[in-house]
Amino acid sequence: MVIGNPDPMSGPKLDPRIFREFCELIYQLSGIRLGDGKEALVASRLAKRLRALKLPDYRAYLEFVRNDETGEEIVQMLDVISTNVTSFFREPQHFEFMRRALEECKNAGQRKYRVWCAASSTGEEPYTIAMTMADVLGFSVDWKILATDISTRVLKAAQEGVYKQASVGTVPPTLKHRFLEAMPRASKDAPPTFRVAQELKDRIVFKRLNLAEPPFPMHGPLDFVFCRNVMIYFDNAIRSGLLNEVVRLLRPGGYLMVGHSESLTGMLINLKPVQPSTYVKPG
Repeated sequence: MVIGNPDPMSGPKLDPRIFREFCELIYQLSGIRLGDGKEALVASRLAKRLRALKLPDYRAYLEFVRNDETGEEIVQMLDVISTNVTSFFREPQHFEFMRRALEECKNAGQRKYRVWCAASSTGEEPYTIAMTMADVLGFSVDWKILATDISTRVLKAAQEGVYKQASVGTVPPTLKHRFLEAMPRASKDAPPTFRVAQELKDRIVFKRLNLAEPPFPMHGPLDFVFCRNVMIYFDNAIRSGLLNEVVRLLRPGGYLMVGHSESLTGMLINLKPVQPSTYVKPG
């Protein structure tokens, strides 16, 4: 999950004080810290909700969100604020490491594996994890993946598991042949699309989860946690709560993968680095 660029469509003027109130509300609800320089982004993103609800200005929308007892508009607001950037086999060193670790576990006789993808976005990351696990372990052992995100919009896309040709270009050809099915074209000029194999979908559960609100409902123990390129949007208080939960959920000897631009330096947690952006819980 990243905070993207402003939309070209402009909305009503966002008063600086109202902007700061939105920033504080978004932080309280999601842990996402929006600072100076994000005014145009916030205005253009929230303008979509003003138009959808036919509200006159941002102050009216702020009050609408605060008074929404169902919580549904909070979800809608966070959906438009966050933009998800991801790809298949992004930062491939993690999947090479995972492959080696899985092979060691397999050779040692392990028959059950549990993985959490903490910021699943539109599904490319959990499906990459699933392809890696299926290639190493096959389907005769018990392995499952929990994929979570705060955005219901991207979770819906992930569950559908349908991707354009440009998106699947980073999938190795052998895995693409096995796990991605070319879909019939709507017309001769329509771009090719691919659907993830059902046998992979059956191993993944997609759920909405706010990483800023521990404790989480999972119990573990987990063999791997992928929490990549999301903590850079949190402050240390939110990071600390999230990482403590990761440590709780990991089994001894289990691994945490973070984004290559992220570091746990200075965080007092029971994890040890094993390679850049990969950590293990001591056994």
